[in-house]
Order: sequence, then structure tokens, then C-alpha cells
Amino acid sequence: MTRLIGLALTLLLYAMPAYSQALQEGVRGSYSGAVESVHPDWFKQSFLVFEEDVQEATAAGKRVLIYVYQNGCPYCDALINHNMAQRDIETKLRQHFDVIALNMWGDRSIESVTGQSFTEKTFARAIGVTYTPTLLFLSESGQVVLRLNGYVPPRQFRLALDYVAGHKEQEYSFQDYLASVQPPPGSGELRTEPYFMTPPYRLAERVRETGPARPLLVLFEQQQCPDCEQFHEHVLGAAETRVLLEQFDVVQLDMWADTPLQTPSGEASTARQWARSLAIAYAPSLVLFDHQGQEVIRADAQFKRFHTQSILDYVISGAYHNEPEFQRYLQARAERLLEQGVNVDIWH
Repeated sequence: MTRLIGLALTLLLYAMPAYSQALQEGVRGSYSGAVESVHPDWFKQSFLVFEEDVQEATAAGKRVLIYVYQNGCPYCDALINHNMAQRDIETKLRQHFDVIALNMWGDRSIESVTGQSFTEKTFARAIGVTYTPTLLFLSESGQVVLRLNGYVPPRQFRLALDYVAGHKEQEYSFQDYLASVQPPPGSGELRTEPYFMTPPYRLAERVRETGPARPLLVLFEQQQCPDCEQFHEHVLGAAETRVLLEQFDVVQLDMWADTPLQTPSGEASTARQWARSLAIAYAPSLVLFDHQGQEVIRADAQFKRFHTQSILDYVISGAYHNEPEFQRYLQARAERLLEQGVNVDIWH
């Protein structure tokens, strides 16, 4: 593992000439991409006693939407200013939801639906916030009926609102609902990359053959997918991303196809069945496994270069063993790169 990490850093120097020069000159890198967004004035000013919030929303014919953010988060700003600023989305939110904003690093007191006491940051930790924004849609009994981890573009966000506002969880899983309202495309091909594994996909046997040096990245996509195309072009196509991917076995699957496979746990399945069991609802989605076939982390929302590369590095470096909170790892990685003279743009 040490040898591979050293090789990756060497390749990274060649892939980033400005990085090498900055190291020699001892220049600190620049930090950019952070955005401070202003929350709409129609968000609920809650006392953060969630049982009361749920009761009040229910009495008004609404549901509670808990929005977990952090200051400077460009993905949170995109949610506020790209999604919620659109008239139809704002109208739907105000009509059907009481939106409550929580700062994942904040210190305000919270009482959960079950009566437990938290601060904002301990609550975010307790519910396992990995990315911001994280959205929790609550039922009239205070149960989470849908959770979105990360930013999704307006089209997918509208579908999530329709699903919860229409109480569709009583009829479908969110994945089945998406399939019913937007049937999977019937033609086209996925964009491939030269480092993708080829069938047969016997992922448990792959783990035993390659040993601890090769974790697994499974990329779920679909045909006729503009977001997938953008991901290939701007994220997978970056030299820094390729350096990290060289240390993975990478499998690309059409999330709607009946491609036969063996999962990392050794079960016989198909791409469609496995995507459904993993609750994959966004394309492209990344699911990362360690060398023993255990899931480490996933990205099932829209991510750009810096965050995607950080997710890959989180697994490659083994940082998840010592730092279970990805956001803390992300902050530490950004600071480490800045000290090494690398410019960090978190919205690139």
C-alpha cells in the first residue's frame, strides 16, 4: 500500500506541473469555490423540538423537511439558488413542507422526535451526515421517508418533492417511483473508459485474487444521461482523477440493465437488482468497497472534481479507518494540499 501511494504521488507530480513548482518554491496554494448563501425568509424559524415541528406541519397539511448545510458549501448554495429559487419548486416547498435548516457544525440545541437531546453538530454526527446538503423528509409520525445525501439538480429534486408531497412512499420505494415516472431509456450506449473491467463481473472472486491493494469502485450509470456525460468529461477525464483510479478495480454498470454479476459478498445478481438493493436513485452514482468487499462510502448525488477525488483518496489512503467523518477528512485534505502549494477549488 505504501508503495502504491508513493507511486500515485509521483504520478500526480507529473500530472500537475504547477504543483511541483509550488512545492519547490514553498508557496501556499489558494482556496476558492466556497459560497455563503442566504436562506429564504420562508424557511421555518423552529425552536428545534422536532416532535412539535412534525405536529405543527401535520396540522397544516404539510411535512417537515430538515436541511443540513454548512457555511461556504457550494453544493448548498446550488440547492438554494439553483433549485429553490425556481418558482415552481419554491411554490411546491412552501405549500407542502416546513423547511428547517441545521448547520452541521452548529451548537444550537435540538430535541429529536424521540426526545433525545443533541446540538446541531452532534445530531449531524448521529444521523451520519457525509455530505452537505443532506435532506431528511419526515412523515407525520416523524419517520424519515426519504433522504438525499448531496446535491441533485432541479429535475431530480422535483421528483423527490413529488414523491414525498404525494405520500408515494406508501406505494413505492423511491427507486421504483423514479422508474414509474421516468422509464429507463430504451436505446443508447454508456460512455466507457479504457480502465473499466470487462465481463464476467465476478466481484467476490476479484477481491480474493487481487488482495488488499485494489479496492473496488462501482459506477452506476444509465443511457442517455447528460449528468453521466458531464461526469466523464470533467471529472473522470481529469489527470488527477485518473491517477487515483489507477489504484482501483473499476466496474461500470447500467443501473437498468439485466447484466449478470456476482456482488462483492458473493451473491448472484444483476445490475438492475443490485442497484435496487443498494437503493441507487441517481446516475451517475459511485459505490466504493474495500479490499474485503465491504462498502466504505458512496456518492449518489452530483459531485465535481475536488470532492470526487477526495472520496477516492479517502478510500485509497485508508483514512476511513481513523477518520469516520468524511467532512473532517475533507477539510484536513484541503489544508494539506494548500500547505503543499496546490490550489484547491471546491467547486471545480
